Amino acid sequence: MQQKSATERVPERTKRWLATASLLRAWAGDAGGGPSRTARHDRRFALLALAVALAWSGWLSHLHLSGRATPLDRAESALTDLRLRLAGPRTPPAGIVIVAIDDETVRREGGFPVSRAMMARLIETIAAARPRALAVDVLFLEAGRQPEADRALGAALAKAPSVLAAAAVFDGGASEDGIPVAAALHRPTPVIGREAASGLVNVSEDAAGVPRHLPLVVRAGEEVAASFVLRAASLAARSDPVVGAQAVRIGAARVPLDLGRHLPLRPYGPRRTIPTVSAAGLLDGTVPAPALADRVVVVGATALGGSDTFATAFDPVMPGVELLATGIAHLMTGGGLTRDARVRRLDAAVSIGLAGAAALLIALAPPGPAILLVLVLLAGWLTAGAVAFACGIWWSAALPLAAAGLPALSCAAARQALDRRRAAALARSEQALRRLQPAALAERLAWDPAYLTEPVARDIPVLFIDLTGFTRQSERLGPARTRAVLKSFHDLVDETASGHGGLVVNFMGDGAMVVFGALDPDPAVAARAVAAAEALIARTAEWIAREPELAGAGRALDVRIGAHHGPVILSRLGSDTNQHITATGDTVNVASRLLAVASQAGIRLAVSGDLLAAAGLDAPGAIFDGPHATAIRGRAQSLDVWLGRGPEPSQAPEA
Repeated sequence: MQQKSATERVPERTKRWLATASLLRAWAGDAGGGPSRTARHDRRFALLALAVALAWSGWLSHLHLSGRATPLDRAESALTDLRLRLAGPRTPPAGIVIVAIDDETVRREGGFPVSRAMMARLIETIAAARPRALAVDVLFLEAGRQPEADRALGAALAKAPSVLAAAAVFDGGASEDGIPVAAALHRPTPVIGREAASGLVNVSEDAAGVPRHLPLVVRAGEEVAASFVLRAASLAARSDPVVGAQAVRIGAARVPLDLGRHLPLRPYGPRRTIPTVSAAGLLDGTVPAPALADRVVVVGATALGGSDTFATAFDPVMPGVELLATGIAHLMTGGGLTRDARVRRLDAAVSIGLAGAAALLIALAPPGPAILLVLVLLAGWLTAGAVAFACGIWWSAALPLAAAGLPALSCAAARQALDRRRAAALARSEQALRRLQPAALAERLAWDPAYLTEPVARDIPVLFIDLTGFTRQSERLGPARTRAVLKSFHDLVDETASGHGGLVVNFMGDGAMVVFGALDPDPAVAARAVAAAEALIARTAEWIAREPELAGAGRALDVRIGAHHGPVILSRLGSDTNQHITATGDTVNVASRLLAVASQAGIRLAVSGDLLAAAGLDAPGAIFDGPHATAIRGRAQSLDVWLGRGPEPSQAPEA
């Protein structure tokens, strides 16, 4: 079995990959000539992608830092609920209890709202248990039909540190520091609320309608009103609150606040996670009143259809009184969510950093690994955010995703379009570059760019071919027609030589230099060279006969070939930026001299005995005339030369 050459042993897929890599290295300027135009374009694209990513992420971060509503709010809401569910329900503090005006209480009262007389008895019962503070989430905005019931309710509230619900009406305005501005405030009627404090029970919902914050203060004209939860926590702590832009202090406790003095809400779980007792049970004695001693008691409606409900991560119909109780617990003991200006600044910094990193990665790194790394970075931030959320720190999830995700997708699309355009340009350039080298040599250099960076010594055949008498024909044809005829001749030489394993290393006007076995060693290379010489003679004769431009040339135009076999040096010649592959040595000189010998003898082919011996032709006399001891110019010793006219056109050997 014939051994395959090194070129044949390389799989086609590997060849294509290596060819692409070689061309990309050339485009990137790796050859030592400095950065290429493509490399400069890559840097400009990366800088443009970075600028766009930073501008986009900076704008989103500005909106986030200022607390403005954006389309990201719905995504942030969904991701926040997801993190709440991942963290799971928590145990609320023991110092708070809800007295619920539940379905049983409403049933006994015959409907909702319950009477103020019943509310007076309920408050009397709770006050008798000596609670730490009493917060009543029921609006008593107008005088009742029974003045004595209103007076009894006011008197009952005076027996305990109490806060009553008030409400604000908003028209969407906000002050410069983010504090909500109310169009109107509605407080309890003086008969009931004279001996009790009042606080606003308004809840701040996000874009998805989920309660996320409780505003601790609200402005209405020149007045600043405190919230229900702030009043209740202050009563429980027996300390006036100090509400700052970043946090609220109640006694020794410090609780971080979000923008506009908003308290972030973190529900403890579904309904009744906070200890809850029925108002009906408390009134009929089935619930012991002493269980309320020294606790913050929050009274509010939980009856179906009789209370405000909100959707939370744990419960789609969470009563509003439980959210208020949650806010009071946060102010009393902490345990809520930390989302202050520092957390928002961290969100902004991470978002801008991720956006910039994503743009640079996709612009400069290979697209597949770059996109994967961007996804890993985003997934890492989301994972870290989920862990931080479980620990009570509310990092934004939607902001980094939008800040980095949209530029990354846009950059990836632009990079893909640029790569396609560049690939098309590379294909055109590769096609053009391949024309400057023989096809076999171009293929070899593509997958083996280091080929012949070090010279290689090898015994191979060298063949020179020339058209005798073409100078006169070129004078007749003129430059343009001469070029067309020469191109046809060069195509013939290249096709014939490559068909026999030869490599045309140089075209010299109406001649050419061909080497055999230059790419890989081949034991049959000498026989191939002899066959190529015979084929060139026959095919050139046929070409001369049929070429219209050469009609009438007759015997004035013929082909001459000189061929020799021996040691040559295969190497790259030229400068660092302009090289070509060639063969040098005495064998090349002798082959060139044999071309002159053929011309002087008026014969088509002159080959050395060394070539015929290497080709295994033991009896060349049947084809060639010789041997002739011939003096070769530049050599001290003569050389055995065989002469031949070559086969007739119809006798051209098969490739």
